[in-house]
Amino acid sequence: MRTSIIKRITRAAIIVQLIVMASSCKDYLNIDNYFDDEFNIDEVFNNVRYMEAYMWGAAEMFPDESNTIRLGFTPGPMATDEAINGLTGGGSNNVYYGMDFASGRITPDFFGDSSPNLNQWGNYYKIIRKCNLILENLERPEDMTNNDRIRIEGYTRFIRAYAYYNILVDYGPAILLGDEVVNTNEPIEYYDRPRGTYDETMDYTCEELEKAAQLLPAEGNILDFGRPTKGAAYGLIARLRLIHASPLFNGGPVAASYFGNWRRKTDNVHYVSQQYDERRWAVAAAAAKRVMDMGRYRLYTVLSDDRTPVLPSGVTSDPNFYNPYPNGASGIDAFRSYSDVFTGEAVPAVNQELIWGRNTSYMVTAISRGSMPPSLGGWGRFSVTQKVVDAYLMDDGRTKEEAANDGYYSESGFTTAPRNFSGYPLNSGVYNMYANREMRFYASIGFNEAVWQAGSSQSPNNHTAKYYYQDLDGRGGVTATSPNYPLTGYVIKKFNHYMDAFNGTGARHMDKAYPIIRYAEILLSYAEALNNLTGSHTVQLGNEQFTLSRDIEEIKASFNLVRYRAGLPGLTTNQLNSTTELQKQIERERMVEFLYENRRFYDVRRWGIYEETEREPIRGMNPDGANRETYYQRVIPGTSSFLTRLVNKRSVWVPIPRAEMRRLPSLDQNPGY
Repeated sequence: MRTSIIKRITRAAIIVQLIVMASSCKDYLNIDNYFDDEFNIDEVFNNVRYMEAYMWGAAEMFPDESNTIRLGFTPGPMATDEAINGLTGGGSNNVYYGMDFASGRITPDFFGDSSPNLNQWGNYYKIIRKCNLILENLERPEDMTNNDRIRIEGYTRFIRAYAYYNILVDYGPAILLGDEVVNTNEPIEYYDRPRGTYDETMDYTCEELEKAAQLLPAEGNILDFGRPTKGAAYGLIARLRLIHASPLFNGGPVAASYFGNWRRKTDNVHYVSQQYDERRWAVAAAAAKRVMDMGRYRLYTVLSDDRTPVLPSGVTSDPNFYNPYPNGASGIDAFRSYSDVFTGEAVPAVNQELIWGRNTSYMVTAISRGSMPPSLGGWGRFSVTQKVVDAYLMDDGRTKEEAANDGYYSESGFTTAPRNFSGYPLNSGVYNMYANREMRFYASIGFNEAVWQAGSSQSPNNHTAKYYYQDLDGRGGVTATSPNYPLTGYVIKKFNHYMDAFNGTGARHMDKAYPIIRYAEILLSYAEALNNLTGSHTVQLGNEQFTLSRDIEEIKASFNLVRYRAGLPGLTTNQLNSTTELQKQIERERMVEFLYENRRFYDVRRWGIYEETEREPIRGMNPDGANRETYYQRVIPGTSSFLTRLVNKRSVWVPIPRAEMRRLPSLDQNPGY
């Protein structure tokens, strides 16, 4: 089992503790087994060091949060309209569990050999039980100081709440145990209990995160990167409250369509409220604003230099566009400001954009390698869809449709001159579809004839990836044996540093962090929540009070920070004045800003547009095209991994495994399974 975020960053400290406690024990890294097998459990709570080690052992049971693509614990990008790969979904050899989910293969009876990691329901309850044991025995250690108690209680409450968070977002309503330590070896009647409602689970999880936040440190030092802080707790609350306010869970036609007939069999209560409550949007806005008001977080930026491209001229849609950042897009390098967050160039431990993140080798061994061309030792199959490519704006802020009117965007012809901006080389002869695009496009998308620098390798490097049929990195190529080619003609390049290389003399990689919560999410969540308010609301969070309304200046200020960092103009007056149009802008922005960061799966569901977005055919360039004339055509990939995708309302959540259902007669399954 992969080490969790909380445990990985404290591994060194735990090892030291356990070596002192049991230097002869060869299994000291397996903390849970160590205590269960070597000690009576009561002994754990007689010593602060033992108790804290037991706490981190509970945290170790969480899956690696970055593991959302290959061998993922959550459906992730491969279960959405933003990603696909050439490995056929289904079968015992499939390791892309999101594709099993999207194809409808995941059922209450089928996790097993195909997708075992998606079965985390029971694991989360094991974590909860361990946390409850700690809280029940918190006053027992005789050497416990007040600082010890605050530290252990804060982390333990966060760990427990985080288990409920994961249940809530992937499985829906939870069985709420509170502080109860469930006994072992009791009759079935003892364990039988119903799930809470969605609202009850949401409120309980957020309340526990609030309690944890009051005990957690406001920020960690550089050695504590990855440990949860007050900001991490507040950030999770902001995310959850936005989900709670969204159409799928907040009454109205969407909630009725998905959950109108889903009632708890023990009392006939609706699991998901069928009454709309605008105040939830105010709570979501307040939760985001509270993070903003902490003053500890900001978007990462790099100052412009002589390599930074000049902002496009003639932009009139936003009068502030040419002002210095943060009041405009001038004075920073938009490519590096975005790219460095993900490639490892920006040191994660001191990057104030990362409200919560983790260092993980998975970003290199799976995601980076899964994208790099096969001729450079990668797999070249972590594909991005044409829908994503089309969503990126032009560098002057226009859509491709708007820019096509004067030829600034074109799907015919090729560039006639090379470019090199911000250290990013762009060949001449590149398809015009990829010219003049916003900086996040170049930072995120690997397209046909894009350069992969592989700078740490003496050779090969500065490699131009060609995805034509039977070309080196294309379908049927010498090095791109099936399924190692980009099914759509695009791969995710976002997490590849320009020095990363997998073969050749000197090949090395930059260490990378996975962003669990970024400040950009808080800013866009704040704008979205305010946009949905029609009146003024006063809400209380902890000991803070917030009065909120659809304040256009507040929306513009938060949203435009993300746009300006990307080198783009901000919202227009017409967009700001229209709730519907602004929502469209928010949806587009979240799609490109959080590409492959495991937000799209949840966003399209909470917005109630999952069926609409998934029914659109996934398209890309033609992998059977052997030359420019035949390759650059929008096609639907001909592969069973796509053609068997199933659109069904039940796919809002992962099902509860049948084995769990059989143990608890009062437990209701998720609708549709």
